[in-house]
This record gives sequence, C-alpha cells and structure tokens, in this order.
Amino acid sequence: MMIRSVQAAPRLDSRGYPTVQVDLTTDRGVFRAIVPSGASTGANEAIELRDGGVSAYGGKDVQKAISNVRLVIGPALVDSGLKVDTEQKMIDSLLKNLDGTKNKAKLGANAILGVSMACARAGAAHSGIPLYEFLQRESGAKRPFVMPVPFFNVLNGGVHSGNKMAFQETMIAPVGASSFTEAVKMGSEVYQQLKKIIIEKFGPSAIGIGDEGGFAPPISQPHEALDLLVEAVSLARYSGRIKFAIDPASSEFFRDGNYDIGLKDDKPNLHSSEQLTELYRSLLQNYPIVLLEDPFAEADWDSWTKFNKECPVELVGDDLLVTNMKYVQKANDKKACNSMLLKINQIGTISEAIEAANLAYSFDWSVFVSHRSGETTDDFIADLAVGLRTGHLKSGAPCRGERVAKYNRLMDIEDLLGEKCLYAGSQFRVAYK
Repeated sequence: MMIRSVQAAPRLDSRGYPTVQVDLTTDRGVFRAIVPSGASTGANEAIELRDGGVSAYGGKDVQKAISNVRLVIGPALVDSGLKVDTEQKMIDSLLKNLDGTKNKAKLGANAILGVSMACARAGAAHSGIPLYEFLQRESGAKRPFVMPVPFFNVLNGGVHSGNKMAFQETMIAPVGASSFTEAVKMGSEVYQQLKKIIIEKFGPSAIGIGDEGGFAPPISQPHEALDLLVEAVSLARYSGRIKFAIDPASSEFFRDGNYDIGLKDDKPNLHSSEQLTELYRSLLQNYPIVLLEDPFAEADWDSWTKFNKECPVELVGDDLLVTNMKYVQKANDKKACNSMLLKINQIGTISEAIEAANLAYSFDWSVFVSHRSGETTDDFIADLAVGLRTGHLKSGAPCRGERVAKYNRLMDIEDLLGEKCLYAGSQFRVAYK
C-alpha cells in the first residue's frame, strides 16, 4: 500500500510541447499520470513550472519540474509511509507543504499534480475499485453514478485557433440523448454535418481544426458560429435535442476596460461591458444556449455580478475562479456566478480540486469538468466527472486522440456500470443532488 518510488519524465502534449509524466511504483505495480497544460490561463492559476530562457523546446522544457519530482517530492513521499488507498488527502497536503507557496510556484503545479493523479490511480487499484469509485469515495458524492452530458467544442476561436473569431469556444450539448454513448453518436454526427456545411460555404481549405479539435472557419461573429450549428443540428435531425454553450474566454480580449471582439481582426471592435451584456442577451434569446462560461474578464467582478442577477442559464466561472476555494468563496459572496469550471491543473492536487467542487455544491452551484487546450491521452478527468457526479464535462470536439480518449473512457465506464448509472440529460446542472 505504501509508495516505493516516484519517477518522472518529459512527454509531449497535444501541442507538441513537453509536459510531466509521473510513474509511481507500489507493491501492486506502476501507476502513471500525464499532466495537461492550458493556453488561455487565469492570472491566479497554480504555476506550471517551465525551464524558460534558451532551454530546449523554445524555453518550454520541464526539466526543473521533473527534477523536483525525482529529487524532492519522490523521496519525501517514500519516507512519509503514507498509504495510497486511504490517505490521498494527507498525501496531497504533504505535496502542498513541500512546495510552501500559495500558487505552487516552487516545485511547479505540473510536478505536484502528476504525483497527486498517480497516487489516486494507485489508491483505486489498492482499494480494488475503479478510479471513478475511488474519487466518489474521496468526495463523498452520492450514488447512483451519473454519466455526464458531453459539451463538444465544435467551433474553435480565440487563442485556440488561427481564425478571426474572438470567442474561444462554441459547443453542442446532446441533453436529449438517452445515454452517454448516444450523446457521443449525436455529437459526432453533428460534427460531420458541420464539416460538410463548412466545405460548401468556405471551401475545403476551411476545415482546419483548432487546439481542441473544433473547426476554425473564416468567421468572426458569434451569431455566424451559432447559425452554422443550427444548420448542422437540423441536418443531423437533432433539433430540440441538442443545446448550445459558449465560452468567450473574455479575459483574452479585455483591454483598458473594454472588450475588443475584433481583437484578431485588422480593426478594433470595442464593446463596453454593457454592450457586451446586450450581445449576450440577444444570443440567449435567439439560440438554444444553456451555458455561458467566462462572459466577462476575471478582473471585471461588477459585470459578473450584474449579469448574474438576471442570467437565465448556467453561468460558469473559469479564469474568475481557477478551481480555487478562495475565489469560489469570493464569487459566492459577490453573487458573481452560479457554476465552477473544474480544471485539475489550475489548483494542482486532486484533493484541493474535490474540496473546491464540494464548496461550489454547498452554494447550490453546478460544477463543469474541463480538459485543457494542451491535453494528453490521460483520461483521468473522465473518471473525475463520474466520481464527483458533476453531470457535464467538456473535452473538446469528437476529434483528436487526446480529446476522444476522455469520451471513449466514459463510454467504457457506462458499459461497466450498465443499469447502475443514469445519464444526466437535461438535469446536468443538478446531477450532484
């Protein structure tokens, strides 16, 4: 049950940059985790340690983080005698204390998270249960298990693509499916219809994809993206059964108190927060949108609070909250949103991610599990969404191996559970209750 050794090595993420892979050895075998990396990052996220300067990979190498796993974290964990099956919280607390900073800047959140994930995998194996059940036990979530609604990011913009769309993600959510497996089928069929539509409208060169597997056609306005989705859903014969979601990632185009949605164009297109609010209201009225993520910048708390007073859909904080209990508490105090995006590498340990989710639940919020744009084939977050009963997750388009790995794992879980699980469907916001 105890940890015998901890090793780390550099491996590539989906953008071709190195990330941290951890191999943790116990008497039951070797347990592996690979850490994701974000592009659109919140200012208060835990720090991903990169070598910088003129090191390999253009300064993005992770040898410092790997060295910290091998020389600092590994020996301390082995010496601690902590048990992986029953002491995940104590392990994560040890990792946090070893670093000693507020944002894990000393050892690196990428070094710490890889070890935390590998410990959870080992803990599940030593307990003789699947990872999702181990995470359910750690979080205290209810049974039966609930399969999440997949929110597929089928149109990419912002810093995730080379087109002129400022809004980063436009998603489809098959809430009308009867199972997770059917939801994947629906998402894939719409994605293929969308591909045909884009070829017809813009030519075959327009079907290049962004970081998260979504298409990035030459469009710049949110309504253009949503109109494409309406057409694709209709052609796939799923109208009414598939809803939409938007993640503008607006911190990326917030400039001097205004929002420049022409950021990637030659001409600025400045919107005040009031004008941006009106744009969102118009989109919510005209399209079947059920979720809005980061509609305002992480520093623009007043706009969040005003908007949340009359927001009819799930209002998700990402950069605003960075999966951190401190900011979740602040957002609840200010009544700034009603949902937390859960990204494990924003906080750096599995226990802290679970604590943030449980705090959000205590406020009657929703929790939305998310991948990162720089992903790996590690499917940990699939089990996390089931274990915490979050009811929905996003892992990109039904395309690219590192995205599909999560969806495939969730179909495997659904097959394993059979009639012992439910599909969240239209109740995705309250699946945890």
